[in-house]
Formats: sequence, structure tokens, C-alpha cells
Amino acid sequence: MAARALWAGRRGVQRLLASSAASEGREWLHPFSTATQRTAGEDCSSEDPPDELGPSLAERALRLKAVKLEKEVQDLTVRYQRAVADGENIRRRTQRCVEDAKIFGIQSFCKDLVEVADILEKTTECISEETEPGDQKLTLEKIFRGLSLLEAKLKSVFAKHGLEKMTPIGDKYDPHEHELICHVPAGVGVQPGTVALVRQDGYKLHGRTIRLAQVEVAVESQRRL
Repeated sequence: MAARALWAGRRGVQRLLASSAASEGREWLHPFSTATQRTAGEDCSSEDPPDELGPSLAERALRLKAVKLEKEVQDLTVRYQRAVADGENIRRRTQRCVEDAKIFGIQSFCKDLVEVADILEKTTECISEETEPGDQKLTLEKIFRGLSLLEAKLKSVFAKHGLEKMTPIGDKYDPHEHELICHVPAGVGVQPGTVALVRQDGYKLHGRTIRLAQVEVAVESQRRL
């Protein structure tokens, strides 16, 4: 009996020591584990920011960029509308100027022609009022003076406005300037293929032919048409 009691006592002491050691081990490990978890959490928080900050900053940047682009679009739209309006105004003014040029482009020429008409009218009145019925010589002299003055004035008006009468006699036939009426035998000193006679004068305006000269062209006798 005494031996059994002693063995039981030993077992109880061993259990008590084991329980005490296990309790102390848990107390030593628990602070270390908590500190380790806290340190790991702090490291994570210091290295990686929360996921909520990233999208918020990106959205804010996108909104600012969208506002800026919208403002630029509005400015460009206003500029485009102004440019279209200015272009339309320029087109209308240009069209009006072209129409005015068509209507009043010969205003200066007409003004000079009026002076020619005045000379012709005065010459006619002078002949009809001052000439005696039987004095034909005086009448012809006045007509000649009036016509000479009229021709001089017309030449002056034509020269002023760049209107030039062509003198193609002796020139080589040119279909761009001459209208062929007929062929005539080449006379002495006349080269075949050249203008021998002018039926109606041609005119150029600032170097451009506005009326062809009606001409007769010299050819060799056997080629006469």
C-alpha cells in the first residue's frame, strides 16, 4: 500500500510540473506571435497602400482630363463657327464684286464713247444749221472735219482701253487672227501664204483677239481657188 501511494504521489507531481511548463510555454509564445503578426501587418501597410486610394486618384485624374478636353472642344467649335461665318461673308462680298464688275466693268469705256457721241452730234447739228442748201463744198468740208475729229477721238479711246486694230497685210496667214475669205494670185513682191488684202479690220483687246480680220490670202497662180 505504501509503495502504491508513493507512486501515485510521484505521478501527481509530474502532472503538476508538466502543466506548469506548458502554461509558461504558451505565455512565452503568445507575445512573440502577436508581435510577429503586428510587425507583418505594419510592414504590409507601409509597403502597399490600401486598394481604395488607387482608383480614387485615377478617377480624379480622368475627370480633370475630361473637363479639359470638353473645354477645348467648345473652344474649337466656336472658332469653327466663326470661320464658317467669315467664309460665307467673304463669299457673298466676292460674288457682289464680281456682279458689279460685270455690270460696271465697261463704265470707263462707255464714258469715253459718250464723248465720241457728243462730237458726232455737234458735227451733225453744225452741218444742218449753218450750211446753205446750195453750198455742197462747205458741207463736205464740215463733214470731213467732223469725221476726222471723230476718228481721232475713237483712236484715242481705243488706245486708252487697250483696244488695238490689227494691220495684217503682208503677214503670214494665221487662223487664230485671220478669217480667210478667198485666195488671190500672188502679185509682184507678195509671198504666197501671206495676207494680200483686208476686207474687214480685226481687233485685239490687251493682246487677245476679239475679232478676226477678214482677209484674202495670196497663193501661186496654179493654186488659185
